Amino acid sequence: MFTAHTAETAPPESHAAIRAVAGPSGSVPDAVRRLAESPELLNGFLAMSASFEGCTLDPVAREVVIMTVAARNDCHICVAMHTGKLRALGAPTGLITALREQQSLPDSDLEAIRNFTLRVLATAGGVDDATLEAFLAHGYTRRNALEVVFGIGTYTMSTLANRLVRAT
Repeated sequence: MFTAHTAETAPPESHAAIRAVAGPSGSVPDAVRRLAESPELLNGFLAMSASFEGCTLDPVAREVVIMTVAARNDCHICVAMHTGKLRALGAPTGLITALREQQSLPDSDLEAIRNFTLRVLATAGGVDDATLEAFLAHGYTRRNALEVVFGIGTYTMSTLANRLVRAT
C-alpha cells in the first residue's frame, strides 16, 4: 500500500534525506524509502533521532530506551535494526535477548532506565515521585529523565510509522 520510494520517486522534500541516508554505499533502508512518502515525518524523525543520539545518556542506555519502545510496540524492523546497533556497541547477548523478550535486564542501572521508560509510557508521563527517585538513585539525572521522554517520543513515532507502512 505504501511505496518504497527512491530519491527520484519520493516527494521532492524527501530527496535530500534519502540521499543522506544512502551515503556512499547507496543503500537505503526500506523504512526510510516508505517513510519518504511524508517528508515531514521522515525529516522530522531523522532530526529527532540525531538529536537523541547527542543527548547525555550513554549509547547503550539510549538503545535500552529505543528497544523498550520498539519491543513494546511490536516493531520487528526496529527491534532488528537496534539489535544490530547494540551488537555493534558490544552489548552482552543476555542484555539484547532480555530487551527483545521484554524481560528484566541483568544490569541494574540499565534495568532502571527500562523500568522508567515503561512507567513513563504506562502513565503518559505522570510518573510518581517514587518512580522518579528510583530512577535517579541509579545515577541518572532529571535531564536524563527528560531525555527518556524525548527518546520515547522519537521512537514511538518511528515504530508506529514503520508498522503503518509495513516496513521490512
